[in-house]
Amino acid sequence: MDVIEYTPEPEQYAWTFGGVAPTHRIKPGSVLRLWTEDAFCGRLRDITDMPSRALNMPYVNPQTGPFYVDGAEPGDTLALHFVDLTPARDWGASTTIPFFGGLTGTDRTATLQDPLSERTWIYQVNSERQTVEFAAQASDLRLELPMAPMLGTVGVAPAAGEVRSSLVPDTFGGNMDTPEMHAGATCYLGVNVDGALFSVGDGHYRQGEGEACGTAVEGAMHVTMLVELIKGGAPAWPRIETDEHLVVIGSSRPLEDAWRASQVDMIRWFGELYGLDKLDGYQLLTQISEAPLANVVDANYSAATKVAKALLPRAEVYRGTHGRLREAASTIA
Repeated sequence: MDVIEYTPEPEQYAWTFGGVAPTHRIKPGSVLRLWTEDAFCGRLRDITDMPSRALNMPYVNPQTGPFYVDGAEPGDTLALHFVDLTPARDWGASTTIPFFGGLTGTDRTATLQDPLSERTWIYQVNSERQTVEFAAQASDLRLELPMAPMLGTVGVAPAAGEVRSSLVPDTFGGNMDTPEMHAGATCYLGVNVDGALFSVGDGHYRQGEGEACGTAVEGAMHVTMLVELIKGGAPAWPRIETDEHLVVIGSSRPLEDAWRASQVDMIRWFGELYGLDKLDGYQLLTQISEAPLANVVDANYSAATKVAKALLPRAEVYRGTHGRLREAASTIA
């Protein structure tokens, strides 16, 4: 295996999907050991740090990459297996931001109420106990919460020469903010341009479904991942496979259209795996699917359709790629 280690300098961050020259050219089967900065570029370190003063829009949600994958062509499937996600700092940050979040008025959901005030929370990381600590600011409540590292943003360059902000999720992946993107998961993305040009970032030390206030426990991350290429078979929407589940992420507005996109592509996946026609797939999905929210705050909302493998016949999902990558991951120190 080729092993690539990369910690970008601030001037090397990518802020978009598409429109960025690759930082590396890699072969399928490569191991990447990466460092990713948090969504705030490390600028929120204390509860006195306010987003309006510390952040420099649009330079938020920096990405590590993009990476050019040799042999990747439009219509292929890129498989990214996350071997390990480890917090790179002993603290993470979260905030409320005026006119941003799921439970406030915005410029698009216009109301006469005042915007929410800014507030910053700093979560202390306990690596030994694998927890982060929530500390309320208007009371004495403190809670030790289990750490659940994930990547908020995983994506490839869009089709047709588009350049999209790293804050946006869509068919190319991007800022999906789904807790399903954790260590042990394999993400399948359709390739739109030669080389795929994929990037990752936006580490979260934990996040509830929906990312209600718009920010998780945001933190820099050490990322170890395996990269594989499958010729052909590009999915319409990002797909995720774990040992226990198949997942599709759809992104759109309104939220029900994001849910519909994920549902329809799961029905397509049933057709690919089991030869089910649309109505048989629709009927089966209705009885066995779960529908966790990913985010209800980004430029597009993201919804997951999730199905337990235990409820389905065994199948060669992408030619057994997830199983092979899981086995390869066990040999990586």
